Amino acid sequence: MSTAPAFIALSLAGVDAQKFLQGQVTLHVERLEENTTRYTGICNLKGRLQFGLWLTKLNPERFVIVTTTDQADELAKHIQKFGAFSKMKLEVLGKVYPTLMDDCTNFAESETNVTAWQRAAIEAGQAWLNASSLNEFQPQELRLHQREGVHYDKGCYLGQEIVARLWFKAKPKHWLHLVQGQGAAPETASKLHNDVDVVNAIGTEQGYLALVVAKPQALVELGLEVLDLPEYLNGDVARPQA
Repeated sequence: MSTAPAFIALSLAGVDAQKFLQGQVTLHVERLEENTTRYTGICNLKGRLQFGLWLTKLNPERFVIVTTTDQADELAKHIQKFGAFSKMKLEVLGKVYPTLMDDCTNFAESETNVTAWQRAAIEAGQAWLNASSLNEFQPQELRLHQREGVHYDKGCYLGQEIVARLWFKAKPKHWLHLVQGQGAAPETASKLHNDVDVVNAIGTEQGYLALVVAKPQALVELGLEVLDLPEYLNGDVARPQA
């Protein structure tokens, strides 16, 4: 049975904070507008998302990072390891709660209905990762480029060579879909088919709603109803051809 996630906020502050993050996450941190939150990630060397996080730039020397509590410790260790010689400080701010605003999730210390957020985020195609789904998906498969969570014109970061090669020279065989199914909601990172992996799911009165990374034909074989995502997420995930 799928359970509602919990979130924790971290502060990363110092003169090297922006430079460090620019070399870690998939989005272009230098171009991120202040007080704007975007979902992004840190890849492993195989170009798959090792961590998923919401990043807010307060100014070039101070950032707020929000992630699910089940990956927070490992993320903190990663930052401390790769940022050991950077002039910045990582601090835990505490538990936070989400609210979906248009196409973005914002967080606050005051408690909100996380289950309601979970359903709204799934319906809006706002996929997120937790500990069980790390190192499974490429940014493009999750449509992160359509959410301004990955940019292909920035400098190097972990896994960048593979992520860029897939964008410029290939098309993913699997990508994010919103589906409605019957029965109990499947677990995150479970497989409904060899070509259908669950990213997020929640039970509904009619069965369940889920964001899955899948081949379209596999969804047909399973008899799942594919629902429309918001227009900006509903297009081809491949790079537009000139």
